[in-house]
Amino acid sequence: MSYVKRLDHAFEKAPLLPVTNNTKYVFFSDCHRGAGTNNDNFLKNESCYLAALHYYYQNDFCYIEVGDGDELWENRNLSQIMEIHNKAFSMLSCFQDSGRLYMLYGNHDMVKKYSESIYESLIFQSKNPPVDLYVTHGHQADFMNSVLWKLARFLVRHLWTPLEHFGVLDPTSAAKNNKKRNKVEKRLIDYAKNRDCLILCGHTHKPVLGNTASPYFNCGSCVHPQGITCIELYGFHIRLVKWHISVDPCSHFGNIYNQNPVYPLYVKREVLEEKSLLS
Repeated sequence: MSYVKRLDHAFEKAPLLPVTNNTKYVFFSDCHRGAGTNNDNFLKNESCYLAALHYYYQNDFCYIEVGDGDELWENRNLSQIMEIHNKAFSMLSCFQDSGRLYMLYGNHDMVKKYSESIYESLIFQSKNPPVDLYVTHGHQADFMNSVLWKLARFLVRHLWTPLEHFGVLDPTSAAKNNKKRNKVEKRLIDYAKNRDCLILCGHTHKPVLGNTASPYFNCGSCVHPQGITCIELYGFHIRLVKWHISVDPCSHFGNIYNQNPVYPLYVKREVLEEKSLLS
C-alpha cells in the first residue's frame, strides 16, 4: 500500500470537528512521556508542559494530542509512565471530564490503536468559509514507521536506544535524520495539495506553520532541548507557540547581606508565528 493510500485510509472514518469564529483548539504532538529514566526526554520539559496545560484548560481550549504522546517503544508499561507523570495525566483527565480531549496515536504508541477512544485522525471543517484541516500523526508517509513499525520498535528497544548514549542517532527516524524528514514532509505537502486540504501532523519534531500555498503544519514536539512547541487554532487564526523557561528581569530578590539580585524563573508562552487559515 502506498503512502497516499495509507493516508486516505487514515482519514476515511475520521471524526469531523467544527471550526467557527469561537472555537479554540490546541495541538500537541510527540510528548514521548517516558518512565522517568535517563531516556525519558519529556522529563526535562514537564514543567513547561504542565504550565501550558493549565493555561489551555483555564482558557477553554480543547486539547488535541497528535500521536506519540507516550513512549511505548522504549517502554512496555503504560501504567509506569502514568505513575511517573501523574500530574500530566491528572490534567489530561480534567480535559476529558469537560469533553475537551481528543487523543490520536502515532508510531511510538501504535498499540493504542486498539482503544475505542483513541483515533488515527481527525478532520476540522468549516462550511462557510470553506476550510478542511486534516490532522494525523504523519507516520503514514514513512514506510519504516508505519508498515514496518514492529521492526522499527524492535530496533529502537534493542539497538538505537543503547547507541544513543554514545552519540549514534537512529537513521530510520524522521526526527533525527534530515534527509528522511525532508522526504516525509514533501509527501505530506503533496498529499495536502492533491486532496485540496490543509494537513497538520507531528512525527518529524520540526515545527512548521504553513499556508494555503504550502498547506503543511507541524506541532513540533515536547522533547526539544529548550522547551516545547504546539499549535493553537483560535477561530480561523492559527499560531505556532513555544513554552519555555525564562528569566523575569523585572522581578528580583536580594538580601540584607548581599545586594546581588536573584532573578526568578518562570514558564513563558511565546507566539512564534501567527497566520490566518484563509490566506
